[in-house]
Amino acid sequence: MTQKICLIIGGGRGMGAATAREMDKRGYKLALMSPSESCEKLAVELGGVAHRGKAETAGDTQAIFDLAMESYGRVDACLIHVGGPPKGDLLAIPEEDWDRAHEMVLKPVIRMAKLLGPVMEKQGGGSIVNITTFSAFEPSLAFPTSSVYRVGVSSFTKLFSDRYGPANIRMNCLLPGFTDSLDLPQKYADMSALGRLARVEEQAKAAAFLLSDDSSYITGQSLRVDGGVTRSM
Repeated sequence: MTQKICLIIGGGRGMGAATAREMDKRGYKLALMSPSESCEKLAVELGGVAHRGKAETAGDTQAIFDLAMESYGRVDACLIHVGGPPKGDLLAIPEEDWDRAHEMVLKPVIRMAKLLGPVMEKQGGGSIVNITTFSAFEPSLAFPTSSVYRVGVSSFTKLFSDRYGPANIRMNCLLPGFTDSLDLPQKYADMSALGRLARVEEQAKAAAFLLSDDSSYITGQSLRVDGGVTRSM
């Protein structure tokens, strides 16, 4: 049986690290990237490889892709988890912060799709998962740039799934709610229908479901894992 490989952008801490552990349990070999040494430490622990870098830097996403291919010769699954873009009062946000949000949130997804598409097509398929936010379809003035660009990720995801579904390449989005990887006050937990924050391991299991063949007939979707925070049907 061919060894399956999972590449994780943002795989040093929080949901990315938890997903790395979950995919390791499922027998995947790992290639991890994060801005700090945390990805390197986790890669050593889990027997994978790592490159320290930022999702918004094209050279870094190219480097982790190259490292994965040089180390394993294939990529079966890829999780893209980027940091939070700039915030502020809607019309007071500087133009350069909108540009930065575009570079942080949307461009890494497009870049990785361009890198992974030909590889996954040649090997007969693959799965890409983009972690965005529960507010993608219920925009919040508290997170203006995130609300704008993360829904763009869902739109790109749908277009990609239409274009590459015949090649058995799937792309989905995971829309998490408030999660315990962040130090959040109780009011955020109270927003959930369950009355608590998500555990990072719960988000990781949802991500692993979408990354693996367990979700083999799911593509182009935006799965909300928010504990019932959002209200739209």
